[in-house]
Amino acid sequence: MLGLVLASCSPDELYQISDPTPSSYPIHGIDVSYYQGMIDWPRVRANGTTFAYIKATEGGDVADQRFDQNWEGAREAGLQRGAYHFYYFCRPVEEQIVWFEAHVPVDPDALPPALDMEWNPQSKTCRIHPPREKILADMKRFLDELERHYGKRPVIYSSIDFHRDVLEGAFDDYPFWLRSVKSFPAKRYGERRWHFWQYMEKGSLPGISGFVDKNAFAGTHADWTKFCEGDLDPRSWP
Repeated sequence: MLGLVLASCSPDELYQISDPTPSSYPIHGIDVSYYQGMIDWPRVRANGTTFAYIKATEGGDVADQRFDQNWEGAREAGLQRGAYHFYYFCRPVEEQIVWFEAHVPVDPDALPPALDMEWNPQSKTCRIHPPREKILADMKRFLDELERHYGKRPVIYSSIDFHRDVLEGAFDDYPFWLRSVKSFPAKRYGERRWHFWQYMEKGSLPGISGFVDKNAFAGTHADWTKFCEGDLDPRSWP
């Protein structure tokens, strides 16, 4: 019987029986960029999607070509949405801050901005791994400025290897968004508290052609309301 159950599951759905699964959480969302093409946002909303994180910028000179359209489309469909920046290690942090703020409007109803921190071994232009101390210092500068500019404490997105190499033990007073598509985050990130779990990288959803990343928020509906308002203290997060 167990063999039949496992055979019917995708790799992203295989969790130990004792672990929470994505369906354990009531608030679900997606993250998107121009790769998703034209998105039917009302249809996405109608199929159980509460929020979307939308790629805005990368480095200091790349702007996602569908950001404005996605930003307004998600809002008009009634989704709560936030913008994220993909960090580029070969560009000064000051330039990346200016670039993000030039492209993402201040909107008190938006989710906190997110900073996407991960190694990028597929990059054709930047594969360096700066010292941990420099990365943390530059991140702190970026995060402080985003909080000052947008009025909400930013979210930190991380992959397993980058968190292990750089972020373990750092930024405990920030919300974390963790990629863990084959197991519960605690199995990969230890004691790290998290707000968002990216649990699927090749999900399907009516309204989107092709694959899309899926995410779950760690708290209740009441927690979600506080988070959206910027009132959920990461340090008191269970």
